[in-house]
Amino acid sequence: MTKENKLLFKGVSLLCLVLLLTGCVFGNKQANSTKTQLHLICPSKDGSHFVNESGDRFIAWGFNYDHDDSGRLIEDYWNKEWSTVEEDFREMKELGANVIRIHFQVGKFVKSPRKVNPEALAKLGHLLRLAEETGLYLDITGLGCYHKKDIPVWYDAMSEAERWDVQTLFWEAVAKVCANSPAIFCYDLMNEPILPGADKKETSWLAGAFGDKYFVQRLTLDLDGRTREQVARKWVDKLVAAIRIHDKRHMVTVGEIPWALSFPGAKPFFSSKEVGGRLDFTSVHFYPKKGEVAKALIALAVYDTGKPLVIEEMFPLACNVEELDTFIEGSRKMADGWIGFYWGKTIDEYSKVSGNWGAVFARAWLEYFRSKTSAIFKSGN
Repeated sequence: MTKENKLLFKGVSLLCLVLLLTGCVFGNKQANSTKTQLHLICPSKDGSHFVNESGDRFIAWGFNYDHDDSGRLIEDYWNKEWSTVEEDFREMKELGANVIRIHFQVGKFVKSPRKVNPEALAKLGHLLRLAEETGLYLDITGLGCYHKKDIPVWYDAMSEAERWDVQTLFWEAVAKVCANSPAIFCYDLMNEPILPGADKKETSWLAGAFGDKYFVQRLTLDLDGRTREQVARKWVDKLVAAIRIHDKRHMVTVGEIPWALSFPGAKPFFSSKEVGGRLDFTSVHFYPKKGEVAKALIALAVYDTGKPLVIEEMFPLACNVEELDTFIEGSRKMADGWIGFYWGKTIDEYSKVSGNWGAVFARAWLEYFRSKTSAIFKSGN
């Protein structure tokens, strides 16, 4: 196993454990009104935090709605079980969330190198209306290859340039559907993209399986004399340009692996000026370890570069709820949002499950999230 893959296993296996565990709500007007009026969210004039159209500060507080309790992605059940999605959105709203992160696979939205899937885009339109009705913003994360069976053979065999063109097709189509919706918080170009080393040629676009899912993928298989920054910048600029064809208002980001947590002194990559100049804010994924909250806060500070900062993934997986709370409180001067996880079961439903440590763990997390909501919105950052 290469050094890079060892680090990926160390950093991303936490999310895999979440899947295994889960397999076995108050706040301000923004969070708990019956129907919240949604306004465009954007960076402030000085670029340091989020504001709405009235100039009021906005704090993101919500969930990754990435799979249900059996591991199915939303695309696996939203056609036949739409009522489940509706119920889950209402439940997340009642818990106090205002932002929901949705994960879409490229293979579900693109049928061929030049043709999108109209049925999937129509369903996305339904999701937008549901979000508008429930008063929830969406963080739409795209280009997923989580389930290998859903990856088209032709897509996996493509060259870098061809693959990027398909990714452009995906984002242009999604942005066209979403452009006029007030429910869009942001577009996240890809979950945790990576690049190969300078002298290494990779053979797979995906970087290791965790359970039955692939959370990390490469932007190229060969740098071919280019720097990692050059490749990443070109990719970011290309996809942002595709989005801007139809949507010039909503924010764009990239879900970033916090390498500074494993390598003290490491610099930001996708959130750096050299790579992410066209990104509107920084998104990083943090799972503090037991007894190492201070270390996590030091690493988080590396990503506080002047743009709004969202901890797009967090969970008390390697620590307890009390330590996660310490991390959140310690990050309030830096962060403008925190997004945890919701897997389709309520506190009451978890309470009815006996003899399942995963259910007890998930219930404690949701109880914490609900109780924390008022404090998050009351004092701001």
